[in-house]
Amino acid sequence: MLEPTLTQSAKQADCSKSLPQETEYTDEQEPVETVLRMPTQDELPCDEGVPMESQRHRLQIQLLIDSLQPWLAQQGSGYVGGNMFLYFSRQLFENPNFKGPNFFVVLGVSQVERKSWIVWNEDASPDIVIELLSESTAAIDKGEKKTIYQDQLKVLEYYWFDPFNPEDFVGWKPNEKWVYQKKAFDAQNRLISGQLGLALVRWEGVFNGVKAIWLRWETLEGELLPTPYEYERQRAERLAAKLRALGINPDELE
Repeated sequence: MLEPTLTQSAKQADCSKSLPQETEYTDEQEPVETVLRMPTQDELPCDEGVPMESQRHRLQIQLLIDSLQPWLAQQGSGYVGGNMFLYFSRQLFENPNFKGPNFFVVLGVSQVERKSWIVWNEDASPDIVIELLSESTAAIDKGEKKTIYQDQLKVLEYYWFDPFNPEDFVGWKPNEKWVYQKKAFDAQNRLISGQLGLALVRWEGVFNGVKAIWLRWETLEGELLPTPYEYERQRAERLAAKLRALGINPDELE
């Protein structure tokens, strides 16, 4: 799906700063600026203000993040991000031509807030990446990005999903030679994440007022990971059922 470029990011004052540099002088040359070190997240562009391609894409990212974050919090570690910059090489910010993933998970790291994911600062690359296809990005997601995730970032699980064509749902994992092979669907037509011990399932339902077929996380036993809103609603329904069992009408309680 449509995402911002780093070139345009440099125009944003809040998230764009100059790369760390120093001026060198010689007897025979004019001053020359050189990059001394790799920049931190505070020195790199992190926001464009460019709208995403569609409401469906935005909601799909939100659904994946909102349902997985509480589950990761229970595990005690792991970071989930969506539509944020992912920096992994000097060439990326010197010649910006790579757009960050729509959704990614990094296991075994702290859950503190980040502006961007900086591989050299974190010493960790994403373990799981999901790209949401669109007419403008499908060829890149299936070609160039797949190659980057396989060869450079060494992503252990890569998935793509088209929110408007749910049949276009594919998962990849590396073989022993680190070449991506397609993941097989299980008997319930799900793709299993071996890294998380969860399943990705196509679920038909309503999310934030939009009825569609959504990509969702669920346990291997088939229970959907709820969003915080769904969790509170389910908790309220269980409480109401207990009150009714005691002969109390919850609708009459203030």
